[in-house]
Amino acid sequence: MRQPGSILTATLVAVLATTLAVARAGASHVAGSCDTGIPIEDTLGFDAFPRGDVFCPLISDPKGDGSFASYVRGTSSSAFGTDLASVGIGDHFGLMRWNGPSIGEGVQLGIAGNIYAQFDLNRPSYDLINADYLIGLPVTFRFNRVSGRVRLYHQSSHLGDEFVLRPGIERENFAFQSGEGLFSLDLGPLRTYAGGEYLFSRTPGNRVSRVAHGGAELRQIGGLAQSGRLARVRLVAGVDVKSADELDWELAWSARAGLEVGRAPEEQHRSRRWSLLAEYYDGPSPYGQFFRDEVSYYGVGIHIGP
Repeated sequence: MRQPGSILTATLVAVLATTLAVARAGASHVAGSCDTGIPIEDTLGFDAFPRGDVFCPLISDPKGDGSFASYVRGTSSSAFGTDLASVGIGDHFGLMRWNGPSIGEGVQLGIAGNIYAQFDLNRPSYDLINADYLIGLPVTFRFNRVSGRVRLYHQSSHLGDEFVLRPGIERENFAFQSGEGLFSLDLGPLRTYAGGEYLFSRTPGNRVSRVAHGGAELRQIGGLAQSGRLARVRLVAGVDVKSADELDWELAWSARAGLEVGRAPEEQHRSRRWSLLAEYYDGPSPYGQFFRDEVSYYGVGIHIGP
């Protein structure tokens, strides 16, 4: 059996390797507040297997798009303990997009997948505690300053083998389907968003649950300098809030802030942007069957956008 330490190492290598990925050269992209990666050479109308997306990924959502590797430290009423490696691998693939009325606007259908894993750094073998697997079909849209995402997705969660062997641990095959809607408004450097989810076909229990979701983000307009490499670096920050009826609408707060290295409009189209973010979370756990447990942590992580 492959050791959890080697799994963690391989996962971190995969996350960092994506920073080196470069898409097809020779195409500059639409300059926007969040570098959506849409080539400026796109034409209006139907586009099969498009590059980029019209909806900007959320900065502070613990279950956001993209890949990351974070070290977090804090307190928890669950098994997560005080020192945790939180790792995610994720990406999305555009299936089709209707561009218009301007390039950078339109409606897009895609497919997205994510894995979110947590490792106990207090154990010599860095035990895998939990892994959440998500697969979804997002429909995204943008018209001027208004954008949004509507998606159906499935999540299944699984405990790590070494973690299950600990005394008093009960394995729970936790899974559900969800219908989500988010709507976003750009106001210069400020972005606000709000929406919610409807969870159904859940196991165990087959209980229906509703989730309210909202937040705000700030992205520096321009970069840290007018030209050169620092022109691609800017300050970003965000606060994300979720609340579920099953937990009596208790708030779960997630905040991140730091530096984002984006795409330069005058350069060739690059496939990824990345950020170095400090992060803080307080509220019900966002991880698998531990969603009833209280978690509070702070840390730092490298995040790589889809």
